[in-house]
Amino acid sequence: MASSSGTSSVSSLMQNSGSEEDLRALMDQRKRKRMISNRESARRSRMKKQKHLNDLMAQVAQLTEENHQIISSINITTQLFGNIEAENSVLRARAGELTHRLQSLNEILSILNAGNAAFEAEDTGAAFIEPVDSFLNHFNMASLNQPILASSDLLQY
Repeated sequence: MASSSGTSSVSSLMQNSGSEEDLRALMDQRKRKRMISNRESARRSRMKKQKHLNDLMAQVAQLTEENHQIISSINITTQLFGNIEAENSVLRARAGELTHRLQSLNEILSILNAGNAAFEAEDTGAAFIEPVDSFLNHFNMASLNQPILASSDLLQY
């Protein structure tokens, strides 16, 4: 019995040791699979992170280009605005000068018309009957009664 129990304990130890080895091999296999899975997961994570980084870098480049285009557009618009503002200043000054000139010419016309009316009043009195060869004869008297109007053609260069 002792020998049978000794053999059974040896065989049980062998089974245990075989089973332990199997268990250890199974655990090592699982450990290797987990390591491989973890490495693959880490590789996918690194690839995903790199792709995200590349996408962000591309977006930065695109936004930088758009920013440069907007700044360029703003600079061009500012320059055009300055040019138009300068041109408007010149046109306003010219319009002021032409308005002043028009007022002066209208004053001259009113003086000439007043002088013409006085001359016609004297002429009807028959005190002075002589052909009029004066300064006033060189103008068409009908046009002297019309005011001089400014037109947009005068404002062109």
